[in-house]
Amino acid sequence: MPERQIRLFGDPVLKTVSDPIGVIDARVRGLVDDLVDSVRLPGRAGVAASQIGVNLRAFSYNVDGVIGYIINPVVVEVTGEPELVEEGCLSVPGLWYPTSRFPFARVSGIDLEGNPVELSGTGIMAQALQHETDHLDGLLYLDRLDKENRRAAMKEIRQSTWF
Repeated sequence: MPERQIRLFGDPVLKTVSDPIGVIDARVRGLVDDLVDSVRLPGRAGVAASQIGVNLRAFSYNVDGVIGYIINPVVVEVTGEPELVEEGCLSVPGLWYPTSRFPFARVSGIDLEGNPVELSGTGIMAQALQHETDHLDGLLYLDRLDKENRRAAMKEIRQSTWF
């Protein structure tokens, strides 16, 4: 399948809390296929269902050559002192700003067979787990910026060709 078009800042689905997935059916299997296909493109560490216009709780990831997905992810642990890391987002193309993230994160959820899944990591994986789970909670990384950087980001968005 081709990758799905990424929804951009301003699309209401990006600010909507995603619904948990109850029944794993053909629609959910198709969503997971679309998420995995969409995250395979170079430069993509993760794609949340909301970013492809689906208000369901799932995301895919592509970190250090490992591609996967998780359904109904919930952050169950973050540790360490939050640190500023350069962060961007497919839904806010071209912008990178220092964002406060924990150096370690763990999420739990399920796979397509309903089996428990746990993902954890440091570095880019920790950042991706937090970033993609934020998407499913209706948050963009812009919501985590300090006042000065958020103001600069909003100005940059208003001046962009895609907005």
